[in-house]
Amino acid sequence: MDFLAPLAHKGFARLFAAQVTALLGTGLLTIALALLAYDLAGAQGGLVLGFALTLKMVAYVTLAPVANAVLGGLPRRELLVALDVIRAGVALILPFVTEIWQIYALVFVLQAASAAFTPTFQATIPDILPDERTYTRALSLSRLAQDVENIASPALAAVLLMLVASNTLFFGTALGFLGSAALVWWANPPRPAKRAEASTQRRIFTGIETYLATPRLRGLLALTLAAAAGGAMMIVNTAVIVGDLFGRGKADVALAMAVFGAGSALAAIVLPRVLDQLPDRPVMLAGAGGLSAALIFGAIVLALAPAFGPDTWGLYMIWMAASGFLYSAILTPTGRLLRRSAEAPERPALFAAHFALSHGCWLITYPLAGWLGAWAGMTTASVMLGLLAAGAVLAAKSLWPRISATADISEDV
Repeated sequence: MDFLAPLAHKGFARLFAAQVTALLGTGLLTIALALLAYDLAGAQGGLVLGFALTLKMVAYVTLAPVANAVLGGLPRRELLVALDVIRAGVALILPFVTEIWQIYALVFVLQAASAAFTPTFQATIPDILPDERTYTRALSLSRLAQDVENIASPALAAVLLMLVASNTLFFGTALGFLGSAALVWWANPPRPAKRAEASTQRRIFTGIETYLATPRLRGLLALTLAAAAGGAMMIVNTAVIVGDLFGRGKADVALAMAVFGAGSALAAIVLPRVLDQLPDRPVMLAGAGGLSAALIFGAIVLALAPAFGPDTWGLYMIWMAASGFLYSAILTPTGRLLRRSAEAPERPALFAAHFALSHGCWLITYPLAGWLGAWAGMTTASVMLGLLAAGAVLAAKSLWPRISATADISEDV
């Protein structure tokens, strides 16, 4: 199958297997943290988990550029394996914590390692798959892996919890990270290209400065905000929508999120052929504009749900699937834009800058979605987040012109 062509490259196949293994571990970690927070804090467990996830975003936003500046010149195989081992070590300690502050400290250490690991890993893929067509399919496989993980990890956790105590999930997380380390070592990714001489302080800001000076990447950041607006609505508010508006149980919450993930997975499968024929810019703008419209008009479904729940459930499922498809249409081509915007020596800094700035978008939309849903209602939350996404689309069209104003280079290819 053409879609699976990148797996013919042994190095990528092993790195992809490492990604899948680490994603399963990360999925188990999220569930295990939620259960640990409940065990330690009871009814306040949601606040504990929410703060822990906020720490995750803070670590991503602040430490990714710093990690690239300090560690970016090291051999990738040794660096990635060491970071995986650190993450596994933290996961092995978490079952034994007895205080809430210990959760916060350990989560910050783990996510600091992830802030160094993920951009380095992402920047490695275009180096081993220089052909853009093959790389595009690799990005789709990566997106598909994340969508499948959203379904597989809860299912795996549910099976494990029938057999073992909840804290045992942390050992599953550690196995995921150690498996990732072994696969990365086996893949033996190429060493990073030699970087220009610069001070550490200069390296920290170079990636972000280059990112914000590049029209297509300024547009990408705006589109990422649109995706975060839609994604936050689904991730933060689905449980409340399904339970309070439709009066359904936890199994239907999982079903709704699985439908969202299925829509996203479908886009990941379809997009490579679309991007063979169309430039990134119109595809991503269409996805963001569609997601904005879906959020605004989806408010009608949410408004009707309390009175006509059974009759509107099918519409809600269609809305979730369509939102997942449009969400993925925005995010899947991201790596193509980053790859195209720098030569190999500067590329890791751009990936780190995008990692930090994109998570800054989520740091805005996560609490905004929760606050709007709690204080203004789900219908208003959907409309307001849709308007935020619409504003981001308009900003992207302005920031990312069809033709670069400074060169005879098309910015929408």
